[in-house]
Amino acid sequence: MSAYITSIGTANPDNKYKQEDIANFMCANLPLSEDEQRKLRMLYRATGISERYSVLDDYKHHNGNFKFFENTPDLQPFPSTSTRMKLYRQQAVPLSISAITNCLNGHKLSSFTHLITVSCTGMYAPGLDVDLIKTLNLSPNINRTSINFMGCYAAMNALGLAKLICGSQEAKVLIVCVELCTIHLQSNHNEDNLLAHSLFSDGAAAVVVQSEPQKHALQIVSNSSQLAISGKNDMAWHIGDFGFEMALTSYVPDIIKSGIHELTTQLLAQTNLDLSQIDTYAIHPGGKKILEAIEHELGLSKTDNRHAYDVLRYYGNMSSPTILFVLQRVLQEQQTGQNILSFAFGPGLTMESILFKSH
Repeated sequence: MSAYITSIGTANPDNKYKQEDIANFMCANLPLSEDEQRKLRMLYRATGISERYSVLDDYKHHNGNFKFFENTPDLQPFPSTSTRMKLYRQQAVPLSISAITNCLNGHKLSSFTHLITVSCTGMYAPGLDVDLIKTLNLSPNINRTSINFMGCYAAMNALGLAKLICGSQEAKVLIVCVELCTIHLQSNHNEDNLLAHSLFSDGAAAVVVQSEPQKHALQIVSNSSQLAISGKNDMAWHIGDFGFEMALTSYVPDIIKSGIHELTTQLLAQTNLDLSQIDTYAIHPGGKKILEAIEHELGLSKTDNRHAYDVLRYYGNMSSPTILFVLQRVLQEQQTGQNILSFAFGPGLTMESILFKSH
C-alpha cells in the first residue's frame, strides 16, 4: 500500500498585520535606542514578508489599550507562561477546526482512522487531540498521536508517520498542525529574539493522508532526515517563565547550505531519480536567506522556489503549518506524474526531506 495526500486546508486568525505595523509596535513598546530602532526596521524590511497573522489584536495598538500585554511602559511585566498557555488553549482549538473544515472536501469526519496533532507553541493535557475529538465528535476509538515541540519541521515527521500507517493498513489519517508563535514575544531584545520576532506568525493547516489514491493527490514516495549537530545551539526552543524562548542565529542559513546537498543525495538515492528530474520544489520558508542558500547550493531559481516565497510574503513563518501552506499551492497546480522535492528545517539543527509524486 502507498500513502497519498488527498486534501489540504489552511486557516489563519482574523488579525492580519502589515510587517511595518508590527515593527511600529516593537519600536513603540520595547526599550530600543534610536539606532536599535533603525536596525529593527531595516531587519523587518529585509525579511521578504509583507504581512503576517496573529491571534493577538494588541499589535494594532502602539500606545496602550492592550488586552494581552500590560498597559505599562515597556509592557512590563510580560505575560507568564501559564497566561500564554491559557490563551493558546482558547485559540488553538477553533483555529485548528477552521483548518480541518477547509480540508474536508467531501471527507466525512467519521471516516478517519487516525489523528495526528502537531504543535510546538503550546502544550496541555488532555491535549489538543482530545479537544478536537470532543468538539468534532470524532470516534473515541480513533488512533491518536501528538507530535510536540519539534518546531518547523514537525509536519514532515507527521507525514512520515502517516506514510508508515497507510503503508501497513487501509487507513485515512487526519493531520492537524497549529502554531501561535506570536504569543511568545519576549522582553529581552537581543539579536536572536529580534530576528525571531521579525519572522514568525500564527496559523494552522490540516491534511488528509490515505491509502487509497485519488485524482489530484500527492503520493508520499520517500523521506529522509539529517541532523546537523553542529547547529544544535543555533536553532533551539526552550520553555521559560515568561513564555517559550527561541534561539535563532544568523548562522542557520550557512548550516543548512552546508548540509542540503547531502540530504538531497541521500533522499534521491532511495529512488531512481536525480536532481534534474525534479519538476517542482516545496521548501519551508524559514527565512529569505535560507531560501537563497538552498537555491545557491542546488542551482535553483527563484521561480523554482516561487511557492515558498509566496507563503513567506503573505503569511511569514508559521512554524510547523508553513510547509503545508506551500504544499497546498503545489497540490493546486500540479499535473499528473510530476516529481516534487520538499524540505523543512528546525531545532537540532534538523533537516527533513520528502519526495512526492503527483497523481
